[in-house]
Amino acid sequence: METLVAVVEAGSFSGAARLLKVGQPSVSKSVAQLEAQLGVRLLVRSTRGLSPTEAGKNFYEHAKRAIEEADAAEHAARGSGASLSGRLRVTAAVTFARLHIVPHLKAFLAEHPQLVVDVLLEDGNIDLLEHGVDVALRMGALRDSAMTARKIAQSQRVVVGTPRYFTAAGEPKVPADLLAHEAIVYDREGGGDAWAFRRDGAEVSVEVSGRLWVTAAEGVRAAVLADIGVAIGSEWMFAPELASGEVRQVLAGWTLAPVDLWAIFPTGRMASAKVRAFVAFVEAALRRDIA
Repeated sequence: METLVAVVEAGSFSGAARLLKVGQPSVSKSVAQLEAQLGVRLLVRSTRGLSPTEAGKNFYEHAKRAIEEADAAEHAARGSGASLSGRLRVTAAVTFARLHIVPHLKAFLAEHPQLVVDVLLEDGNIDLLEHGVDVALRMGALRDSAMTARKIAQSQRVVVGTPRYFTAAGEPKVPADLLAHEAIVYDREGGGDAWAFRRDGAEVSVEVSGRLWVTAAEGVRAAVLADIGVAIGSEWMFAPELASGEVRQVLAGWTLAPVDLWAIFPTGRMASAKVRAFVAFVEAALRRDIA
């Protein structure tokens, strides 16, 4: 079961062999024996490598769950102080992971020396089952009510720019002042050029003038730091620069809708001990970074 799970997640026999630290012939032989035992084809070769058949997908899901339950039973038997082991696959947005996850992973891996962590950096929402993901960290409103999710944090969104930009263009005092500014527009769900502010129970919406539209948060950050204009971003997105003064918040008396961070689990799967430990690690990392 572990071999089949590794092949599905790696997409190839050679990739699974590297993960399992065995020879590729051993992996091929194990899968062939499993298919012979079950009497069904589990894998099919395509232009993208090996992919599971419908029977293979069903077997993969049950096998992964069984392995996780066995790991959880072993961890429970050893006690709460036991180190976690095995493989944990997570996915998160590129900028968020670069700023708030990867810099802290050394301590997490040191605490669990038998654990291997795969981090899939994706700004878009990927299919968790297809990619063998144990937990996804996603921001914003959840569109799929069938997913198992837990909100783990919330961040304020702010209007930011560099001191150099504001020296040249002036500092907006009210939302309407943004009409005279160069806006950097995040061109994804949750972004756009209509910026809605609230103050004292009233809402004001401004349609900013943006000649630069960017589809990734990393591009928004780079454009702001290059003094191109103003942008909306979460405090997470600009935490280091807000702390150092390299980026400055404006319109502080006005609020924007906050952004939520969710831990998403594959439908029907309980959070394993590895997943729970990782989510707790992310929560602690955010508290340190934004303190």
